[in-house]
Amino acid sequence: MTNPVSAAVQPRNPLHGLTLEAIVTALVAHYGWTGLAERIPVRCFASDPSIASSLKFLRKTPWARDKVESLYLFMLRELRRGSHRSSS
Repeated sequence: MTNPVSAAVQPRNPLHGLTLEAIVTALVAHYGWTGLAERIPVRCFASDPSIASSLKFLRKTPWARDKVESLYLFMLRELRRGSHRSSS
């Protein structure tokens, strides 16, 4: 059950309710590990990448997590722009 108070606090936050695992999984599905490593040059994406090793690193490294969240938001904006163009 969702908490109505937390939903009211962040009604327009696209990251609200998403796990870090869901964000990383979506980025890998969209960009692939190589594309992700090009956009955010950290070893956990470039050398023997896995969701588990990435999550372990990102949970301990706030600056890297911020970059991942920013890239996720950028990806969402790009996807929305693409869907608006194709529907026009």
